[in-house]
Formats: sequence, structure tokens, C-alpha cells
Amino acid sequence: MAYRYKEHIFNEALSPEENLLIDRLFRLRLSSMAEVLEQQLLNPNTELDPFFDRLSAIVNAEWDARQTKKFNRLLKQATLKYPNAAFDEALYEPDRELDTHTIELLAKCDWLDTPRNLLITGDSGTGKTYIANALCISALQQMRSVRYIRANPLINEAKKANTAGNEIEYVNLMASYDLLVIDDFGLMDLNMNKCRFLFEILETRDTKKATAIVSQLPVSKWWEMFLDNTYADACLSRITSKAFRLEFKGRDMRKAKEPF
Repeated sequence: MAYRYKEHIFNEALSPEENLLIDRLFRLRLSSMAEVLEQQLLNPNTELDPFFDRLSAIVNAEWDARQTKKFNRLLKQATLKYPNAAFDEALYEPDRELDTHTIELLAKCDWLDTPRNLLITGDSGTGKTYIANALCISALQQMRSVRYIRANPLINEAKKANTAGNEIEYVNLMASYDLLVIDDFGLMDLNMNKCRFLFEILETRDTKKATAIVSQLPVSKWWEMFLDNTYADACLSRITSKAFRLEFKGRDMRKAKEPF
């Protein structure tokens, strides 16, 4: 028989001292440790295991639970288009013509420490966004902060923040992510104000945090998007300088009915 006792389920199969210890773990918000300890105390064969193994199981349960909780929080914050994106066998299909060696190295996320930018270009439907999201997942698995956003919503959010008098806070927020992925770069018009919004975000991240740009347009065409030449030079200098590149030129994955 069990009934509610403070912060945990009081178990009559355990001694008062054991229940008290478990209750204190719950009060300390170490619920996973408490649950594993209770399982061990209820198992008559637990004493066959070495003390270190039993302690490791208790501590690792709490560690894993907190890491999972943190990962889920970071994943929600990342606002990915494909939150389940992963590098699977489809990556190596010959007709996709992907630079798999570079992608494998990028998935290690060492470039985020430098930091270096990443430019992903190619035709629509070739899997640019999916691979970019898979790289985001790799970063999240290392408990790095990530934000994925399309270019138009990014600029619109900056405009709204400016109107509300919160532009500095918004720019600082966008500067805080370990990896910022801007998708559909080029599918927007860039008047003077929008150029400035984009520049402020790129400037705060320059040499401090990694930024990935995803675009259907080749890099050589990006300069033409800007209505102001000065902002074009300033923004593109910060985006392209020492950036890694991935070019997608294989088959259209949408026509193949793949989830890209």
C-alpha cells in the first residue's frame, strides 16, 4: 500500500529512514535520483552490485534526466522546421551529389568554437534546409543554443522590436545564440531600414558566434539584393569572410517524395 506523503509517494515497504531520504531528494528537486534509489532499495538483489555501480546509476539517472530536459528546452527554443532532422543513409545517395565529407566534419560542430560562418546554397528541393536543421540538431546535442529562422521573419521581428522600442534587446538576443541559421536568404527585399536591421544582427555576431546562411541564390548574386551598396558591402563582408561553403546541386528531393 502506498499513499501521498509530502513530495513523494510514501512506500510502506521501505523504512521511515529510507522514505525520509527519498523525500529529501524530491525536495532538493533530484527526483530522478530519488526514483532510482527507491528502485534499488526495493530490489532485494541490489546489494549484489558494487557500491560504485549503484551510486553511478543514481547519479547518472539525474544527469541524463537534466540533459534531456535541457535538450528539449533548447530544441523548442531553436524553432526548427525539421525538429527530427538526422543524418541517415539518404545523405550518401549518389544522385544527391553532396559533399558528405564536409557535412560529416561540420556535424562535429568544431566550427562553432572558432567561430566560422557557413554558406549553404543550391536549387530548391535539394535538401538545404533539412541538412541545416540536422546540423542544428548536432549542435543541440552538444547543449549549444541554436535559432533557426527564415530571412523575412527575422527582419520583420527586428522591425517590430524597433517599433516597440526593444530593438537593442532583440539584437542582443539574436547575438546570444551559439548558432543562428538564416534560411531563404534572398527571398526578401532589402530597403534601407531592413538593411540596417540585418546589419545590426550580423555585426553583433561577427567573430563572436557562428551564423549559417541558406539560400537558393549563389553567393555571387547576394550583393544585388541590397538597395544600399554600403550596407551590401558591410553585411556580405561579415557573412562571407572565412566562411565554409556547401553547394547542393543534386536531384530534387521533393519530386522523390522524401521528407526534405
